Amino acid sequence: MKKILIPAFAALAILATSCTKTSKGAYKHVVILGVDGAGAWFSETTSPNTFAISSEGTSAYDVVTSFPTISGQCWGSMLHGVLPEDHKLTNEIASTVPYDTESPYPSIFRVVREADPDAPLASFSHWGPINIGIIENNLGVVEGTGSDPVVRDQILSYLEGNDPTLLFIQFDSVDGAGHANGYGTPGHLAQITTVDGMIGEIYDAYRRKGILDDTLFIITADHGGTPDGSHGGDTPAERIVFLGIHGRTIAPGGTISGAEIRDIPAIAAYALGLEAPQTWTGTIPAGIFPEIR
Repeated sequence: MKKILIPAFAALAILATSCTKTSKGAYKHVVILGVDGAGAWFSETTSPNTFAISSEGTSAYDVVTSFPTISGQCWGSMLHGVLPEDHKLTNEIASTVPYDTESPYPSIFRVVREADPDAPLASFSHWGPINIGIIENNLGVVEGTGSDPVVRDQILSYLEGNDPTLLFIQFDSVDGAGHANGYGTPGHLAQITTVDGMIGEIYDAYRRKGILDDTLFIITADHGGTPDGSHGGDTPAERIVFLGIHGRTIAPGGTISGAEIRDIPAIAAYALGLEAPQTWTGTIPAGIFPEIR
């Protein structure tokens, strides 16, 4: 009988594959960190923290956000896992009307709360409508708002005594810089660098707490914009955004394939071991979790 010899490196690869554990339920904490108006420009400016976090995990610079490329519609998709024609959110609605707590399109916050009544949940957002009308108001979510530096300080203070199951963060000053200077201009890119420093502070807080290995970090943007300082359209500059994901079960240097912004809740739910609602149309793209190809 002829023996088949397997090279050592191939044998190790087979062993590693056979021993790979699922990422589903591998995490106790998820952070969704969104930079309003950043599009995919992280790669075109100095953003060492975002780059380091994403390079230790997996990333993409061709993620498709919702249309129209307006904050209410895009943040709504990012948190509710569906397109705007389903969640029905706009800037005006989110600013004034609490989200329907019985909607067939729940936010990731409601999915976590229904699975665990005691889970610590928090949302810190510069743009107030996220906490007013995008996240349901009956879930016991700790909320904070203010300028980006204020939001950063609120988060760091909150993390001193809390280990949230789900933490959502929205920084808004990059979008303000895009409106004021034009998206992709030096003034806009410089503000991405400033916010990148805040991202690094939050990531380091998780490291100091010793819970980084149990945390899935998701960094993204809701939309981009045009050089004249506008957004809302369907151009690549407005529709294409960055997505970077870091976690201990994710192989470094990977590339996410075919992702959309509405996929983020499904990714977060899977990491926490929760079933995504059948009404969500977002899915888990290839290139994030090794068992999903």
